[in-house]
Amino acid sequence: MVAWEIVTLVAGVLSLGVAAYFYAWVMRQPNESAEMADFSEAIQEGAAAYLRRLYQALGMLSLGVAVILLITINWQTAVAYLVGAVFSAGAGYAGMYVATRANAKVAWAARSGLQEAFPVGFFAGGVMGMSVVGVALIGMTLIYMIFRNTAVPGGAPSVVLGFSFGASAMALLAKAGGGIYTKTADIGADLVGKVEFGLAEDDPRNPAVVADNVGDNVGDVAGMGSDIFDSFVASVVAVMILGYELFGGSGAGEVYIMFPLILSALGVFASVLGMFFVRTGGKNDPGRALNTGTVATTLILAVMVAIVSLLLPFEQPWGLILPTIFGLGAGVLLGFTTDKYTDIDQDAVQTTAKAALSGPALVIIEGFSYGLVSIVPSMIGIAVAMVASYYLAQMFGVPGTYGVSLAAVGMLSITGMIVSADAYGPIVDNARGCAEVGHEDEDTIAVCDRLDAAGNTAKAITKGFAIGAAALTVLALFSAYAETVDLTVLSLTNPKVVAGLFLGAMMPPYFSALLMLSVGRNAELMVAEIRRQFEQIPGLLQGKTKPDSTRCVDIATRGALKELTLPAVLSLVSPIVIGVLLGAEALGGFLGGSIVSGIIFALFMSNAGGLWDNAKKFIEDGALGGKGSEAHKAAVVGDTVGDPFKDTAGPSLNTLITVMSLTATVFAPLLVKLALF
Repeated sequence: MVAWEIVTLVAGVLSLGVAAYFYAWVMRQPNESAEMADFSEAIQEGAAAYLRRLYQALGMLSLGVAVILLITINWQTAVAYLVGAVFSAGAGYAGMYVATRANAKVAWAARSGLQEAFPVGFFAGGVMGMSVVGVALIGMTLIYMIFRNTAVPGGAPSVVLGFSFGASAMALLAKAGGGIYTKTADIGADLVGKVEFGLAEDDPRNPAVVADNVGDNVGDVAGMGSDIFDSFVASVVAVMILGYELFGGSGAGEVYIMFPLILSALGVFASVLGMFFVRTGGKNDPGRALNTGTVATTLILAVMVAIVSLLLPFEQPWGLILPTIFGLGAGVLLGFTTDKYTDIDQDAVQTTAKAALSGPALVIIEGFSYGLVSIVPSMIGIAVAMVASYYLAQMFGVPGTYGVSLAAVGMLSITGMIVSADAYGPIVDNARGCAEVGHEDEDTIAVCDRLDAAGNTAKAITKGFAIGAAALTVLALFSAYAETVDLTVLSLTNPKVVAGLFLGAMMPPYFSALLMLSVGRNAELMVAEIRRQFEQIPGLLQGKTKPDSTRCVDIATRGALKELTLPAVLSLVSPIVIGVLLGAEALGGFLGGSIVSGIIFALFMSNAGGLWDNAKKFIEDGALGGKGSEAHKAAVVGDTVGDPFKDTAGPSLNTLITVMSLTATVFAPLLVKLALF
């Protein structure tokens, strides 16, 4: 299998090479507006300052966890944990770096039209997408090669599990912290700037505008990049562990360990080819261009998977091909299902917008209800994907748990394309702010608005994709945990299992509450600061004086970092406490409960938040009285409620359940020994 390891390394290097090419191309694009350049530079400085402080804090935490792993597990896992944390942070930082420099370039290109501006935004997002995949592939492959013959329990896959654990812990806190930051600024800017003073979305007079644009990058670029990096790595590692446990760690069994890495490598080649299909064409429809690229990547990868699997020395290749392709298709289907409840042209969004004519209460009721309804097709899709992949694998003599795990990898194999589309969103969102600050004409701002609308839909689809992928990933991790502790049955007549089930189901809503309360506390400080500046800075509202944006950036930064402590402790410590106090079976129930409630809450919160956001945008586009109307004010209230739903709590739940599953699996051998009951 050494030849295939070289292929995966080459794919990783290719992915980073494509990211470097995109970066160089984007940096060559012009921006001749000094005002837009200054605004972009302020965003760069704010985002870099926040990430420096975040990574310093997380660096200390990572060292502490590494020491614990060194003492309780082994040095190999401790080293892999640190490497995973560093790689995850590096991928997020790389994407954020180019995103904060591309925004003004997109705005300048928008002066020439949508076809000129769209590639700048998409290729800038592509830096993030291809960096995530490249770094992950190289990291996992090198660790597996270095520790292939290690004598630790579980073999090399257990060491790669440490890499995934480090990536997940970093991703959880980066996503949660970025979500707290961005919504602190966004809510403050909306409640005071829009509702109280009637300012536009990115009016430069608003003191929180820079902080809001910074938040888009630290939350939706660096944070989401780390989130998908985490799910991508975790899905691959789960299959590697199952391959080792089910087929053995050497000889004929090694191909089953390497197969998820091979699939990921194929995903790189498919994503690169799929990007050639991302063209706006004569219809000038950026949303359609992004969707075409995703579908093309999916089809290309499906063909590649079938061909390569038939060439590999599998006894029953179709038992691997069909679950992988089914998972791939299910991931795309789940993503586009999210579109039905969040796209501005869909009935759910427009019905919620019409409810704004009767006030904010009905806006909230409508959005909340549609958010709950949106769970149904996605949960059915996840259930069908799980059952189908299980039995399709068994039909051809492959263990069903391995088939379910392959479905998760199949979903995430097109990560390069998915993250590229996701990172495009905040880049073009910032571009609109640059155009406002640069006093560009209405045609240029209209182009930016069209790019932004497609970006909102792309982000919603990505969130749905990420949630669906996380569901199958944690199910794969659960199977890996069960294999590690030899857990075959979870009986609901066992009170410890039921107790674990309830405690696990409690964790996602409690975690969500902690994050949203954090946003509320910080937003109160932000609102007070914005009001203070409008009252005390002469000429600010008239545009004669610049606001003190640095103060707002500092409030968001300090608040986000301060509020991370309790969520971090809960996610890492709770599985260990349950395992020690109640044992392996109870911990299995705990993981099962957290998976079910975590997926439900993640879907509901992400979709409801996206729906409220686009209902507001629907009115801002001129419907139902347009900007400044009573309906608009009601819709802004709904959007403010939805902001921490979709950008803080909802997306963070994917990583929460992954971190808890990884913690349980990493410490499983120790927990079995220490269990009190």
